[in-house]
Amino acid sequence: MDRREFTASLVAGGCAGMCVDLTLFPLDTIKTRLQSQQGFYKAGGFRGIYAGVPSAAIGSFPSAAAFFVTYESTKSLFTGYSATNLAPITHMLAASLGEIVACLIRVPTEVVKQRTQASPSLNTYRVLLNTLQEEGFRGLYRGYGSTVLREIPFSLVQFPLWEYLKAVWWRRQGGRLDSWQAAVCGALAGGVAAFVTTPLDVAKTWIMLAKAGTSAASGNIPKVLYEVWRSRGIPGLFAGSIPRVTFISMGGFIFLGAYEKVRRTLL
Repeated sequence: MDRREFTASLVAGGCAGMCVDLTLFPLDTIKTRLQSQQGFYKAGGFRGIYAGVPSAAIGSFPSAAAFFVTYESTKSLFTGYSATNLAPITHMLAASLGEIVACLIRVPTEVVKQRTQASPSLNTYRVLLNTLQEEGFRGLYRGYGSTVLREIPFSLVQFPLWEYLKAVWWRRQGGRLDSWQAAVCGALAGGVAAFVTTPLDVAKTWIMLAKAGTSAASGNIPKVLYEVWRSRGIPGLFAGSIPRVTFISMGGFIFLGAYEKVRRTLL
């Protein structure tokens, strides 16, 4: 991966991330409140649906850029396998490594964002201060493990499926795909991945929103999933699945379409 490709992936990934996070932020707020332990209306309902947007704006560019730089770099290391049956494994590995790196940036902003979304009476700065005062710097990484364990399965489904759909469409039309076609593939892949990983997203939300010292705050994902199932049943495990699938399908269209468009423009 040369310097020009590195820069293109960095800028394209960052721009794509900001486009999605800011455009679809209200849907993300609704999903967070539906998944909140205190319930949708107590968490704010439809009030202040842009609560937490400064945190999302700060974190979206660098985290998305970090993901795509890692993703494209890993793919380039395994270039020889891209045209073989091992291509899906290459894409899975690249996506998993990308998520691990991106979460180092994403999780602190996600913690602040979700706590602000679930407490619209507080602003982003106050939530950040409260988190640092009560839990220290480690509090900003509450839920890092659950976020990674949500994102990796998500990426294991989304990116190989995205690459596969693009390859099928490319073969059928016998030539290079336009950016909008890559975006459609991204929407389909994202919707499927979003639905099957919703229980992990619910667990992550409970862990991030839990008060320090509670059982959910420990970050034990199986225990949190069991607690959700015991108190709310199967519907609780899939709480927020409709806005999540809608958000990520639309997000996949914008995110991967914008990424392809900007990257091709820069290259």
